[in-house]
Amino acid sequence: MRVPGAWLGSLVLIATLLALSPAARAQPIQGPYVAAGGGFDLPQNTSASLPVPGFGTGRLRLERSGGFALLGSAGYALGDGWRFELEGDFARTGIHGLGRTTLPSTASGTAQNYGVMVNALYDLDIGNRYVFPYLGVGVGYQWTHLDSFGVAAPGAAAVFHSNATSGAFAWQAMLGTAFPVPNMPGLSLTAEYRFRDITSGASFGGTGTDGVADSLKLGPQFDHLFLFGVRYAFDVSPPAPPAGAATPATPAAAPAPAPERTYLVFFDWDSAALSARARAIVRTAAENAARVQLTRIVVNGYTDTSGSPASNKALSQRRARAVAAELVRDGVAATTITIKGFGETHPLVPTGPDVREPQNRRVEIILR
Repeated sequence: MRVPGAWLGSLVLIATLLALSPAARAQPIQGPYVAAGGGFDLPQNTSASLPVPGFGTGRLRLERSGGFALLGSAGYALGDGWRFELEGDFARTGIHGLGRTTLPSTASGTAQNYGVMVNALYDLDIGNRYVFPYLGVGVGYQWTHLDSFGVAAPGAAAVFHSNATSGAFAWQAMLGTAFPVPNMPGLSLTAEYRFRDITSGASFGGTGTDGVADSLKLGPQFDHLFLFGVRYAFDVSPPAPPAGAATPATPAAAPAPAPERTYLVFFDWDSAALSARARAIVRTAAENAARVQLTRIVVNGYTDTSGSPASNKALSQRRARAVAAELVRDGVAATTITIKGFGETHPLVPTGPDVREPQNRRVEIILR
């Protein structure tokens, strides 16, 4: 069975739309990480050609129950959702039989695949801190080893047997989900589906009838991998420990009000969209807001002097609302946030009219 081109194309299209969706934000993972996993390998039957008189080309049938797969990888996450990794893998499945040949034949043995892949992946943030989907593609080189492989005609001597290895270019597409483990910073469980294509042209030497050297040729090898694993990111900081409780004998003193803290988020010209850097600043403000005693959070929006005062007023309000919405997504209660838009007034850098000053295109987050 071959994978229908329309089905695989639909999977790639859906994954691309997810990555480009405005609701898909980068998962906050950055720096080096390692991962390992294992699971099931469900390979498709592949064409087999043997230059034996009367044999022709048939279909090599692999075990219906599939085999197993193991892999390990080391990578680096850029912090904006993209990460790149180097992977080593191994898979094994039994050979069930041989069909569609001119000469009635049987086949037995095992097929082992192992190789190295280079993967590019993108993590998504769908608004749930315990579920982070991801998708990716990879290219590399895979070797196939036929172990104790034999072909025979019923009631006759062996037609062909081999213990050979052959390599070929391979590519894969991945769709999975990471589940961060609570109270264990950097550690995530993963569940993943992969489609892998080991390209055609693999040729395996062996011994044919009467001890004559011969070779078996296999067509493209398509594998469906269902994997479960763990991933550990090294640069994830643990949350701040909770403050110690006062003893019953000593009444706890009322904590002093925390001093105001201000965070600046900057925008592109005539835009209210948050960049990856802006989201990181908002996330830092939200994390600090959870650690200090607050009465409210003030979000003030501003623009530079380019454009009309009325349009700048509206733009500053849109910027403030965008930052407030991001704070809420990062866990801040909406009832504690006050939003204001000041337009082109109160510039950080004084300028004349119609000046595009980047420092003035900002939102101030004030923790009080």
